[in-house]
Amino acid sequence: MSGVNLSGRVCLVTGGSRGIGRGIALQLGKSGALVYVTGRSSGDLEKCCREIDSAGGKGIPLTVDHSKVKGPITR
Repeated sequence: MSGVNLSGRVCLVTGGSRGIGRGIALQLGKSGALVYVTGRSSGDLEKCCREIDSAGGKGIPLTVDHSKVKGPITR
C-alpha cells in the first residue's frame, strides 16, 4: 500500500489478531487509517492495535467470536 493515504478513512478487519488479517490491519494502519480490528484473542488484538498506533494509524481492538453471532444484526 505504498503511497496510499488513508487518513480520515475507517476500516474494519475481521480476524485481525493473527495471520493475513493482522498483516492487512497493520498495512491499513501504516497508511493512516482508523482500523477496527476484531478477533477472539484480546491480548493479540491489543498488541496489533499498539503496532498500528505506533505506525501512524489508530487501532481499536474489538474482541468478537464471529462464529457465535446468531441471525442478522440490526441497529
